[in-house]
Amino acid sequence: MHAAAATKLLLVFVFTSMVIIPHASSLRFHYINHHNLTTKTSTTSSSTSAHRSRDRRPSFALVRRDAVTGATYPSRRHAVLDLVSRDNARAEYLASRLSPAYQPTDFFGSESKVVSGLDEGSGEYFVRVGIGSPPTEQYLVVDSGSDVIWVQCKPCLECYAQADPLFDPASSATFSAVSCGSAICRTLRTSGCGDSGGCEYEVSYGDGSYTKGTLALETLTLGGTAVEGVAIGCGHRNRGLFVGAAGLLGLGWGPMSLVGQLGGAAGGAFSYCLASRGGSGSGAADAAGSLVLGRSEAVPEGAVWVPLVRNPQAPSFYYVGVSGIGVGDERLPLQDGLFQLTEDGGGGVVMDTGTAVTRLPQEAYAALRDAFVGAVGALPRAPGVSLLDTCYDLSGYTSVRVPTVSFYFDGAATLTLPARNLLLEVDGGIYCLAFAPSSSGLSILGNIQQEGIQITVDSANGYIGFGPATC
Repeated sequence: MHAAAATKLLLVFVFTSMVIIPHASSLRFHYINHHNLTTKTSTTSSSTSAHRSRDRRPSFALVRRDAVTGATYPSRRHAVLDLVSRDNARAEYLASRLSPAYQPTDFFGSESKVVSGLDEGSGEYFVRVGIGSPPTEQYLVVDSGSDVIWVQCKPCLECYAQADPLFDPASSATFSAVSCGSAICRTLRTSGCGDSGGCEYEVSYGDGSYTKGTLALETLTLGGTAVEGVAIGCGHRNRGLFVGAAGLLGLGWGPMSLVGQLGGAAGGAFSYCLASRGGSGSGAADAAGSLVLGRSEAVPEGAVWVPLVRNPQAPSFYYVGVSGIGVGDERLPLQDGLFQLTEDGGGGVVMDTGTAVTRLPQEAYAALRDAFVGAVGALPRAPGVSLLDTCYDLSGYTSVRVPTVSFYFDGAATLTLPARNLLLEVDGGIYCLAFAPSSSGLSILGNIQQEGIQITVDSANGYIGFGPATC
């Protein structure tokens, strides 16, 4: 189905080369074409509304990190500096994890000191999931690059601080330990046998963070829907980059992820829409977006499907094929193959909701930055903020004109981003280009550039859909 759709729906995200940004008391970004999308296929609003009323797929409200941790900042600049610090840690983790030279660390038997998850790293989006029977509500980090679902469990020998009480397997009527000889235990990349014959797991995250414990089958309550027999890790030793969450909800492209384990019509697909940060305060729980599990023939209507690219060295991650980028209506002159995934698993373009600022190879970033600077003309510059080196003082303006940025995908689809997906406000009236150079050949399509677009990942068929819906 998707291959045909990809052939029929070619260049679909259409904008003029310049965007008008009106301003009242603060600068606000508005789309020229509010729906982002023009296709040959059209549907009526009544059919879409009728479908949504019948939609029974599990759905979640996404919650931003600061809403869970309760973090407050004296100014927007402080919040952005904290975001950038976490972002650097995430990008460096991905550069290490997705390097051809990556070797997973075996933590079995180690007695490493465990630090508080409130002090390290980042998961930027969280969901509320019920664990066990009766369900114990827990915040889990959403990670599209991880497979194993896990929570911290009692008894916890070494744990970081989390927002909710620890999950107690003894209080759940549906908790069932997995034996080390079972097929599901052998599916894990790193597993072993405990003294009682149970399956022990460990997952390391490349920066010294890890979870270790026992594998079990448990009932998860997902958006009001109870799903029985989900394989989860019950973590008794956990070192945190997990920032107050009870654990992690893996949505990666592997058999142990939640989408990999869900069967039938729900299996192998999920969609999400990240709300724009806009001018609202950091961490607004009601403005973070949504996550929906499962597939539907009618959602998103008119989506353009881009083939996913599999990296055999990192099969859990979702890569897309990008052939080039453009600023305004001009494609940048970049060397061929700059964004290609190499045979040894290096380079490529990975989609990641845990990274905010999009990373590009140095050559591509320099070309994009220079073209953007040339297009905006004489707008007053402001000092850079950490890795954000292209900033403007727009505090005295009622409107400004900035170019769009386009990603050209393999297969002739084009995603064109308006101003609100390009510029991040770092202080009152100070805006910075939300792109940065990569420390390696890896490119990361970050969450600022994904905001306001309904994105559907159909891992079962190997496609990702960019839909017209906004949030």
